[in-house]
Amino acid sequence: MLLSGVVALVLLLAAGIPLYIHAISYESTDDAFIEAHVTTISPRLAGHVASVYVNDNQQVKEGQLLAELDSRDYQVALDVALAQLEQTKAAVVEAQSQVAAAQNILQQKQADLTSQHAGLAQVEAEVAEVKAGHDRDRSDLARIKRIAKAGAVSRQEYDHARATEAITRAKLNSAKRLVDTHSAKIRQAVAAGHAAEDELRQAQAQVDARVAEQHKAEAEVERARLNLSYTRIKAPCDGFITKKSVEKGAYLQVGQKLFSIVSRDNWVVANFKETQVTDMRPGQPVEVEVDTYPDVVFKGHVDSIQRGTGSRFSLLPPENATGNFIKVVQRIPVKIVLDDPGQLKRYALAPGMSVIPNVDISNVPAIPVRAERTTAALLRRGR
Repeated sequence: MLLSGVVALVLLLAAGIPLYIHAISYESTDDAFIEAHVTTISPRLAGHVASVYVNDNQQVKEGQLLAELDSRDYQVALDVALAQLEQTKAAVVEAQSQVAAAQNILQQKQADLTSQHAGLAQVEAEVAEVKAGHDRDRSDLARIKRIAKAGAVSRQEYDHARATEAITRAKLNSAKRLVDTHSAKIRQAVAAGHAAEDELRQAQAQVDARVAEQHKAEAEVERARLNLSYTRIKAPCDGFITKKSVEKGAYLQVGQKLFSIVSRDNWVVANFKETQVTDMRPGQPVEVEVDTYPDVVFKGHVDSIQRGTGSRFSLLPPENATGNFIKVVQRIPVKIVLDDPGQLKRYALAPGMSVIPNVDISNVPAIPVRAERTTAALLRRGR
């Protein structure tokens, strides 16, 4: 009996020690599931379904045509937008021609103003010349008039000098009137130039308005093209069609769910107890057992640990500041990435599959952390 007891103890130790080592080196949970990128496909336009090119569970590639809406209305809208664009382009050309005409008129007015200034300068020179002659004749007349009183000159000479002075005075007055006339013409030319500048600015404003209308028409054309392209529903990524709910001839609303695309990129979300993640760190190796494939072990590693418990991000988070409080162990989601692409290709993993991950935490020095935690708990109890 003693020998049997010793043998039984040895066998118990041989079997228990590895189990104990495994228990303190691994953390596991059955609250874990496969996850993947699930893209919901919905139309961006309302309309009738013209064709559907996929079926449930069919594998599709990125950019593959999945379905088409009736595009006739959107093609007509694009044709109308293109016609409006051509109309606005013609309006821009017409407005630019008006600007060119206004520029020509302004140049003519400026040339006329320059000519009037030149004419005024010539008339002013003539006035100066006539004024000099008149000043001379007026001096001669005054001198002859004094001499005539003394009887030194004849009456005929005096009359000739007076007539000469009257002629030059008349010429001077005429030249001054010409100066006034040219000044008035210059003022008219300046006013005409200002009017031509205003017309040019108005014509340029019309060009700017027509160009803005052209840009708006171009935007309308682009929007019509986009709407036409939206009638062809394409796959945004690689994956498998799931939950198909559209058939040919059905009328679709904007945002209505047609089907989903499940990608091949799979990972595991394991909800560990908060007491299990003490020594868990990103990068630790993980062995994953999938219920669907009980004889297969998938290799992976801890990718990240969520900064918050599941209850904290639920639809109705618990309000612990009111009423009685009962402590409940919380769950913290941990993301585990599968490392072997070959396994992912050989085995069909789908979102929602149940798995059991085993995280190897043996490479983290857990004893000091637990010792500190235990010491802190004893101190709190001592208080």
